[in-house]
Formats: sequence, C-alpha cells, structure tokens
Amino acid sequence: MKKNRSIPAIHGRLRRILLGMGIAFAFLLLDFGNVTASVYSQETSVRVKVENATVEDVLKNIEEQTEFRFLYRSDLLRNIPAQNVNVEDARVEDILNKILVPYGFTYEIDDRTVIIKKADKPADVKKPATQQKQDIKGKVTDKEGKPIPGVSIVVKGTTMGTITDPDGNYTLSIPEKAQTLVFSFVGMEPQEVAIDGRSQIDITMKDSNVGLNEVVVVGYGTQRKEAVTGSVASIDGSKMREVASSNITQALQGRMPGVQMSQTSSKPGADMQIRIRGTRSLTADNNPLIVLDGIPFAGSISDISPSDIKSIDILKDASATAIYGSRGANGVILITTNKGRRGQKAQITYNGYYGLKSVFAKYPMMNGPELLALRQAAGQYSNGEDESNDVNTDWQSLLYRTAVVTNHDVGLSGGTDKGSYSFGAGYYHDEAVIPTQQYERFTLRGAVDQSVGKSFRFGFTTNNNYNVTDGSQVGLYGVLSMSPLASPYNQDGSWKRTVKMPLDENWVYSKAVLDSLKNQWLSQTKAFGSYNSLYGEVKIPKVEGLKYRVNLGLNFRMSNGGSYTGEGINSSNATTPSTASVSNSLTTNWTIENLLTYDRTFNEKHHVNVVGLYSAEQTKYNRSYMSAKDIPSDAFQYYNLGRAQGEITVDPNQQWYQKSGLESWMGRIMYSYDNRYMLTATIRSDASSRLAKGHQWHTYPAVSVGWNIKNESFMKDIRPIDMLKLRLGYGQTSNQAVQPYATLGLLNTRPYNFGSTDYATGYYVSQLPNPNLGWEYSETMNYGLDFSLWNGRLSGTVEYYVTNTKDILLSVNLPSTSGVSSYVGNIGQTQNKGLEFSLNGKILDNVNGWTWEAGINVSANRNKLVALASGQEKDEANWWFVGHPINVIYDYQKIGLWQQGDPYLDILEPGGNVGMIKVKYTGDYNADGTPTRAIGPDDRQIMSVDPDFEGGFNTRVAYKGFDLTGVGTFQHGGILISTLYSASGYLNMLSGRRNNVQVDYWTPDNTNATYPKPGGVTSGDNPKYGSTLGYFSASYLKIRSLSLGYNFDRNSSWLKYAGISKLRLYVTVQNPFVMFSPFHKMSGLDPETNSYGNENAAVPYSDNLKRLLTLGTNTPATRNYLFGINLTF
Repeated sequence: MKKNRSIPAIHGRLRRILLGMGIAFAFLLLDFGNVTASVYSQETSVRVKVENATVEDVLKNIEEQTEFRFLYRSDLLRNIPAQNVNVEDARVEDILNKILVPYGFTYEIDDRTVIIKKADKPADVKKPATQQKQDIKGKVTDKEGKPIPGVSIVVKGTTMGTITDPDGNYTLSIPEKAQTLVFSFVGMEPQEVAIDGRSQIDITMKDSNVGLNEVVVVGYGTQRKEAVTGSVASIDGSKMREVASSNITQALQGRMPGVQMSQTSSKPGADMQIRIRGTRSLTADNNPLIVLDGIPFAGSISDISPSDIKSIDILKDASATAIYGSRGANGVILITTNKGRRGQKAQITYNGYYGLKSVFAKYPMMNGPELLALRQAAGQYSNGEDESNDVNTDWQSLLYRTAVVTNHDVGLSGGTDKGSYSFGAGYYHDEAVIPTQQYERFTLRGAVDQSVGKSFRFGFTTNNNYNVTDGSQVGLYGVLSMSPLASPYNQDGSWKRTVKMPLDENWVYSKAVLDSLKNQWLSQTKAFGSYNSLYGEVKIPKVEGLKYRVNLGLNFRMSNGGSYTGEGINSSNATTPSTASVSNSLTTNWTIENLLTYDRTFNEKHHVNVVGLYSAEQTKYNRSYMSAKDIPSDAFQYYNLGRAQGEITVDPNQQWYQKSGLESWMGRIMYSYDNRYMLTATIRSDASSRLAKGHQWHTYPAVSVGWNIKNESFMKDIRPIDMLKLRLGYGQTSNQAVQPYATLGLLNTRPYNFGSTDYATGYYVSQLPNPNLGWEYSETMNYGLDFSLWNGRLSGTVEYYVTNTKDILLSVNLPSTSGVSSYVGNIGQTQNKGLEFSLNGKILDNVNGWTWEAGINVSANRNKLVALASGQEKDEANWWFVGHPINVIYDYQKIGLWQQGDPYLDILEPGGNVGMIKVKYTGDYNADGTPTRAIGPDDRQIMSVDPDFEGGFNTRVAYKGFDLTGVGTFQHGGILISTLYSASGYLNMLSGRRNNVQVDYWTPDNTNATYPKPGGVTSGDNPKYGSTLGYFSASYLKIRSLSLGYNFDRNSSWLKYAGISKLRLYVTVQNPFVMFSPFHKMSGLDPETNSYGNENAAVPYSDNLKRLLTLGTNTPATRNYLFGINLTF
C-alpha cells in the first residue's frame, strides 16, 4: 500500500484518533453509550457535487468534509472516471459503492481509515448453503435509457445482493423462494420489484426528489436549485421540445412565469418578442441578453436550433442578472447546448419529424351574396366591370396551399476518461401556406472538453448555421380586398391579369400565378452565423478549490438580401417598371473573459464560492442598401443593379456603420451555511463606449439571501415538506442600449439645386449632441418562496417583485423654433411590479402502470410610466401618459351604436345618423342635463393593452410505453388590436367598394348589431370612429401542442439486434383549438398577434407606435400535423 497523504497528515490523523478515543472514554463514564467506528461511518453524511471528475477527485472531496482518510496503491485509481455525483446528505458508504464497486474495487473501513484494493472476486452475494438457487439478470437504466453503474440489488429480507457493472448490467443467484428484489442508488428512488418467476428483470430508476438537487446555471457557474437565492426559471431541453418549433422563443411560450413571448410575425422562421417582467425602457432596447454556452450571443435567436439545446435558465431579477452588468438589464437567457460525457461510449442519435400544415382559419371575408347584400344596404356602389351577381369566388382558396414542415438532426457524442466530445448537424425546412414563403436552416455544431493531467482543462464549442428566408414580398391585402363577385377567368378560360371593381383595379394572383412567377417576383435573405467559444482552465497548485479560466468568444454573422419585381407584376399597370434592391449586413463580435474562482467547503457546513472577473468585448456592425428601377432583363433579378436603365438609389439613411465596446469588472460571493442560510453578493462595474465621456462607468451592487426553513431542526419531523425556502433579493442593473453615437448628435444632408446642372449638398443638425448622456438603470426588489412536498410530488414557487427604472434613455422632441428635431437624454422613469406563481405535481406515480404529471404557471405584471421629460404628464404623439402603462391605446371608446330615440344625437354628433358608432362622452352637462358640447378629441380615452394575467400549462399522461403530452397558454384581459376590423385595415369600410370582413352590421331590421350601418357617416373612407372597431378582449386559452408517443421496449430482441438502445415514435398536432376567446368566437381566427404596429395594414400605425402588436393581414396561422421519431444507437 502507498499512502496518499504526507507524514504530517498522518500525525494529524493520529492526534484526532487519540482525541476521539479520549472523548469516547468520557462518554462511557457518563453512560452516554458506545461510540464506534461503524457508527461514525453509518451516520456521517456529506455533500458532493462534481462533474467530469475522477474517482480520486471524489475521495479528496470526502476527505475535506470528514475525518476519513483513504489508503491505496498509487497507480490503483489513476485517471479512473467517476460518474457525475451530485448528492446532499448522502452516506459515505453509499458514495463509495457508487464510484468504486463498478470498477471491481472493494474497501474496508478501519476506524476513520478506508483501505481500497482490487476485489478478488465480484462483490456480491452472501449465499445460503442449503437452498436451491436460480439466476436472475437484467439491466438498470435512468429515465433517458442510459445505464447506471453501482446500483445495489438486494433480495428483500436478506443480505444477498450484487451491484451493476459499468454498463448497468447485473447477474444474481437467489433462492427459489425469493419474492422481491430491492434496487437502490444514491440520488434515486429505491424500488421494490416482484420476481414472479422471471429470469430477466430490467428497470428504469427515477430521480429522488429531482427538484432539490437539480443543478441550474446562474452565470459563470452552477448551483443546486435548493441553494439559489435569486429568481431563476429553468426548463430542460427535452421538455422545451414538446412543442416542435423553428426557434426557442416559440417553444418557450407560456412555459415560464414572468417570461412573455409575443408573436410579431406569423411567417416561417420569425422570432417572437421576449419580455422578462415587463417593458422597462421607452425607446432603448427591451430585449434580454442571450448567453450561449457562457458567451454573450451576438446573432439572431432563430440561428439556434432547439434540437441542440440541453437546458435553458432564465435570470429574472437584478440579484441574478447583475453578474452580466448592463447587458442583463432586461433579464438573461442562458442557453446550454448538448455536450458529451466523460466515460460515455460513442452514441449516435437521430431526431426528426415531418408534417403537413393547413390554414387554422381563413380570414373571415364576405362571400358573393354577403357583399351584394352589403352594397344594397349601403346604397353607394354597383357592380364593377368584372363583377356579376351570380359569381362567388373564394380568392383565399385559390391562393393557399398545404405546406410542409420537417426537421432532421443527427448527433454523435461520447467521451474518454479525460475528455468528451459532441458533434452534430441539422436541417429544418418550414413552408407557409402562401406560395413561395418558406424558411430553411442548416446547422453544424461541435463541442470538445479535454483534460491534460490533473490541473489543466481546455475545450471549445462551435455553433454554425446557414439559413434562407424566401417569399416575404407576397402580402394578403390584394387577395382579401378582392371582390368575390368577380371571376378570375376570362371567357376563354385564361387567367385575368386584373379585376375591375367599382373604384379599384386589383392585380390578380393565386397559387398557380405565384408558382409561375417565382423567378420574376421574389424576395430572399441568406444569412450565415458562426458562434464560437474557446476556454482554458487551470487549477492553481497548492490552493485547493482555486481555478483560473479564460473564455474567448468569437462571433460572426452576415446577411445578404435581395428582392426583384418584374415589369407589371403586382400592379394594375402592365408596363410598371421592374424594381430590385439589395441589402448586406455584417456583425462581428469578440469577447474575452478572465475568471478566478474559489470553491471550498469548510468544516462540512461552510460552503464558499467566490468569482472574480475582468472582461472586454467589441462589436462592429455595418449595413448597406440600394435599389434600382427598370432592370433590363428578368435574368438579372437583383444581382446587377448597376445595369438598371432607370433610377439607382443609395439612400444615406439606409447605410450604417457602428462600433462599440464594453469593459467590465465583477466580483461575486456565494456563501451557504449548513445548507440553511445562503447569501449571494455581487458588485459589477461597466464602462460603455456608447455613452458620453465622464459618464461611461457605472458601478452597481446586488445582494440576495435565502433561508432553507425545512433544514432547521424544528422542521425535521414534518415529513410531508421536502423543501421550504424563503428568498429576498435587491439589485441594480443598467442599460446602455442606445445607438453607439447618440452622444455625438446627428447630421443630415439636404440637396440644393442651382439651375439645371449645378447643385450642392448641405448639412444640418437633426439631433443635438448630449455630453451628459449616461446610464439608464433599474432597481429591483424580489421576494420568493420555494416549496416541495411529499418527496417532490408537488412543488412550486411564488414571487413578488418591484422594479423601478430611472434616467430612461429617450429621444426628446424639440420645438421647431430650435432648428433641431430632437436629442437623446436621460429622461423619465417607469415601474414594473408583479406576482408570479408556478406549480408542478405528479398526480399519479406508476399506479398500475399509470403516471400523470401536470404543471401550471401564472404571472401578472403591472407596468406604469412614472415620469416624463421636464415634468410632462403626457406625450400624445407617442401615446405615453404618466400614471398609465407604456403600452396603451389613445382613442375613442366605443360603447355601442346610436339607436332611434337615443337622446342628444344631434348635440353630440352633429350630422350623425342612427346606426353610427356611439363613443364615450367625457364632457360636462348643462343644468337641464344636455351635453355642453359635441364629442371631440378631448373624449379620447387611455386604454391599457397589457393583459391582467397570463400563463401556461402542461400535462403528461403515461401508461407503460405510451404517453400523451399537452402544452397550452392563456391570458386574461387586455386589448387585442385587429387591423382586419379597424379603419386602418381598409377591409371594414362597410361601403361595398371592396370586399369586406364578415360583420354583423346595423340595419333597421337588425338594431342589436355590433357594427355600424353601412353607408353611414364616415371619416375618410371608413365609418366615423372606425378605429374603435378593431379593439377586442385579448383573453384566450390555447392548446399549442398535443402529442401521442410510444417508447419501444429497449430490451426487445429486434432492437438489440439492430443496435438500437432507444426508439420512440410520436404524432403531434399543433394549434389544435382555442377556447374562451371573444375574438376567436366571432372571427374563427387565432387570437395571437402577428404583426408589429407599423405593418400589415393598409394604413398602419406610425413607426413610433411599432411597439403596439396587432393582428393584421399577415401570413395565416396554421394547424400542423407531425409524425416524428427519436432514435439512439
């Protein structure tokens, strides 16, 4: 034997042994009972959390927490990998059984000394001498089908047993009369299995109270969920993929409390808007920071394939996000991709699905007879040249197609005793029901982690993708506004080029037309992104727990776009010149982080983790755009604008170059005492090149505390409670998300002509410089309660938060007399406060083969604008009002329709008519009760768009190999803006000029209608107050995904013969139905928004109101039917 400790260490051990003997003797004299070495070994428990470590690393961890010392031959355990060990209050013997016995080692405990040696024969069975025996064999795996070595299998009521080998296999000889086997393993729930005469017994072990020991990423490190003091929400990649989607925003919708995913486009490949605990800033960026494998992500979130993701952790409060500084002001999304594991055999996986997409619901436009009746009621228009009363054309049916969505992902992963690797490739293709619209993505990824000796480790991750977006040039307004009384065919059966209605002539298109014009009418954007991180880590010699790590991030993304419209296409004029445009953008980013980490446990109770960081990063971005008219040939498309015979435009406002940098210092300490009291304190200082000199640095603190009440002695006898933890956090974060040169002001150009040939370009100041431009910052208080009951059968979280954002970065408009339109300053203040609740439960746990799990989360955020510039109470142009949410509508409020006999119509609406829209009057009344004035702009109301509360739910029912999973979302209250129905959409004019959305309109015989009388008083081309027709309750409950799957028995002979270790088949229907939605009940449409406020309407909101999401005439929502397979070799 060779000892693994020095002589002084042995002397120290002897001193402790003698001291222990003296204490034991004293206890004997006082009749306190015997204290023996066996009791010490049985009662001593430790906390061990190691990943990718060796057996020797685990032994050292145990020595640091106990009086045990290990003796073994120096070469006996060299470089032998240990399984990942993450246990709390585990007996030392259980841990030794896990890490030693599977490799053929045995051990003896002599007092506090553990002697390790090679076993002469397998440690197994204590056999009775007189009974006949039978052999049982089998395999033990985890929930993912991976083998578990070191599982203890014992015949119940005896000491006979064995342990699984490194591949999870076991063989055991038992008495014929034996009835039950007991399987146990550290961190797993013990299982008793009836033998029932079987010779092969395979089982799947379940995690024991997974929620308590689950490891979450918290930024520059990990923590057990039980020890987290900040607000962190987590989801496993497999759970996220229960909703098949093109990107993670769609997959996460409704899955986490306080994280709002709002649809901004229904086109394939589109991202969703992400808001974590509300909107803080008025004009600066409100998007959260994305961190991919530890490095801030510089690309588009749609570049990340959901198939590559292992887990997602979202940091929500300032005490959790402060470690990322100014970039984390709006929350942080930490994405961890799939990696290999040390000691893992090479494994090949394939995951794929193929599906068909159909229209969820057509836009509810009138058919021929309905439009004819509307025209007769309005009395304004008769049929146009191409219309006839006996025609009824469904233009949407002529356009839509059955689309295809498919995803394929192949992965290879494995490891050696010193390293791990993972490589993969993926392909995703998603079509819209509108021809030519589609999104395609190719991904390539890799990760390597390698140790060199005992002190050095290095590795890299790379995520690359190439994607192509097609068809954004095709809109729906032309089809929706087309008269159903017009036929698309000429008398000879050929397709008409245009259709003439009473006042309009529309270009005619359909699926067949678009397919034939795919080379003459196109829009395409191609993007390539490469996101890479490299790291090196070294353990500092002679200082246990001290490590230095350097992370280097290198990111690159480029995008090339082009569009071309041939002569006469999408125009009523056949000779309209062709047009083309090209755009290019390039983003490069580098980040370097230097980290010093110290992690130790002292005296078994004091756990300390200290992180120090210095980082720097730089981002460059440039963009160019140009357009041209009259391209000489369709063959040129957008590839050579220089040959254009018409005007070539290079708009200065469409050319960009930006360069910005950030330098940071950070320190964080996480302290835990006896797993009862936790403290996390962070301080960070950032310097941003975007801000003015003298205001570039900002330092802010964050602190949070936690109390594990359950671990107090007075709670130990309350067995139903597994975990009860209180959390309190305070922190500051800041935001510097303005344009890099906002502090310098802005010059614009203006051309001047001096005669027909002489001209000059002048410059003028359009935005003033601001040498005092500084940080926008937020202060957050967070209060949390985490609980787990009945061994994890029921768990949840309740949180309350208040975030005050001050010195808001805002472009302030100036009076025209100043000669300058605006400047950027630190103006204003907002507040967000809210309540979040999540609950997860296992209702049935393998009851006669049945398992039922369910979860729900609810969040309610209250947003308020507290202050504006110079004490203003309102900014009507931007719809900002102090004391109200940021997202509001400033408009008249419809309260019904004017009916015959209603009083004061002539006063409130001079020139109005019965059946017109009635809006709320807020003016005064005369003594006789009559209104003092007509309705006017002063009667406009401030109406909040935000929901009262929102959330999501999920459930899974399993029986043997089958499982049924459902995922849904819901929200209550708020206002849905539908431009389809409002005046801005020009599809609800109620005049019969064009086709009209189906509505229940007022007539003398239908006075209880919702919509006004056709042909009544108007404002422009629409009914007066027509904008109010587009406001609906935003409430809905939506089932997003239902999946039925079957997991094949991995022990099937044909699977083993094929080398398949896991096979799952499933079918999924996405977006199957919607409930409790007033808008859906009336229209049949999906009630989710699909556009920003400044798009997909005939007359959309101005750019400053883009933030108000609407349901416009975008690509229709779909219902998808998928068939998928998960395969592992």
